[in-house]
Parts: sequence; C-alpha cells; structure tokens
Amino acid sequence: MNNTKVALVTGANKGIGFQIAQDLTTRGFTVLVGSRRLGSGQEAAQRIGARAHALQLDVTDPRSIAAAAERIRGDFQRLDVLVNNAGIAYAGPPGASFEEKIAAGRPSTASMDHMRAIFETNVFGVIATIQAMLPLLRQAPVGRIVNVSSTVGSLTLQSDPSHPVRAIIDTLYSPSKTALNAVTVAFAKELQGTNITVNAVCPGFTATDLNNFRGHRSVEEGAREAVRLALLEGGPTGTFSNDDGIVPW
Repeated sequence: MNNTKVALVTGANKGIGFQIAQDLTTRGFTVLVGSRRLGSGQEAAQRIGARAHALQLDVTDPRSIAAAAERIRGDFQRLDVLVNNAGIAYAGPPGASFEEKIAAGRPSTASMDHMRAIFETNVFGVIATIQAMLPLLRQAPVGRIVNVSSTVGSLTLQSDPSHPVRAIIDTLYSPSKTALNAVTVAFAKELQGTNITVNAVCPGFTATDLNNFRGHRSVEEGAREAVRLALLEGGPTGTFSNDDGIVPW
C-alpha cells in the first residue's frame, strides 16, 4: 500500500477548496483535486504542485462519484481524509449580483427548483460522496471526514436576536447548511468508535465567487479550520467549529 497519506477535497479547483488542497500538500499529503470539469482540476493541480492530482468528480452525478472512488482505489490504494467542500449558494442564471443572490433566498418567493439544485450539491452530494468513500476511509489507520458548513446553518444562532446571522432571511443556502450539519451528526453517531471522525467547519465570510467576493476573510483564513481538523489524528468527532471554537448547532 502507498505509505503517503491521501486526501480528497471536493470542489478544489478554486476558492477555499483550492487553498485546503494546497495547504494539505505542504503537510505531506497527496491531494486529489476534485473538480466537476477535469480540465479545471488539472489546471488547479498544476498550480498546486507535484503532490496534487486532478480527479473528475461531480457530486451530483452517481456515476462520477463511483468512478472517482474506483480511481482512488486503483491509483492510490488509500484515502485518509475526505473534505466535502463542494457547494453552491445560488442556482439562478449566471451574472447575478450579490444582492440578487440574497433576494433569491427569501422564503416567500424562493424558487423550489433552485432549492432542489442547492440541496442536490450541498446535502445529497455530500451523503453520496461519503457513502462511496467510506470503504477506503475504513481501511485508513485514522480516517477523517470534514464537511464545510456555515454558521448561517446554525439554528441556535439564527434564533438569537443579538447575533448577526439573525438578519439573514434565507430558505436556500442557509437551510442546506442546517441539513448538512444534521448529516454530519448522523454520520458521526454511526461511525462513533471506529477509526473515522466526522466534523463540520465554518470558514467564515470568505471572499469567493459564492458571494461575489464580498467576504472579508481571505481564502487562507477560510481554509484554516478545515485543514486543522483534516490533520488531527484521534481528534474530536461530531463537532461544528470555526476559528473561534465550537459553533452551536
């Protein structure tokens, strides 16, 4: 078996995912740069360096997920870390402003088609990817699953009149992250006592194309907590955290 630890980062051809992949290669990992379009993944892997390898992976396509798992098994013989970073915040026409994206999520007018598309990537895609990669993670000495969530998915904070996320009225992206948090807890409970930990992280309001680069945090800052948990062996499981510590569900 290959003795170099292997990590898969979904949606790693740009943004926070790219930075997570880059940071893990500097920690000695072989990193699989998951990307819907293979060409984008190849460009990203080339920018990261020799330890990075492009992997075509569309988390909404069962055939793509199965093929990715088979390639990992055949080419790398192991998987130590899975970072579920791929996600979308808006499913409308391209070119929308940040304000238009926010308005699209209002509960009274939100498109059900848009909600289905966002949940397909942010929730169902994560479940399908974990299920496909579990046999490989079970074979690792210490397996780690890190789900990239958001504090906007915290029902505790959304219900707190004093917290800034209370001002976000959204039934698209935010509920998808609430559901992702529930998925994180469910997998953590099922895998309790095994070699695999499952945790959720919030990168903070990071400047990426999800928010038209309105975020105030850099991708280096946004990647930090996911990388920390990806590196932990024998760390916690079933937690939701950011740079400041534990985030309430």
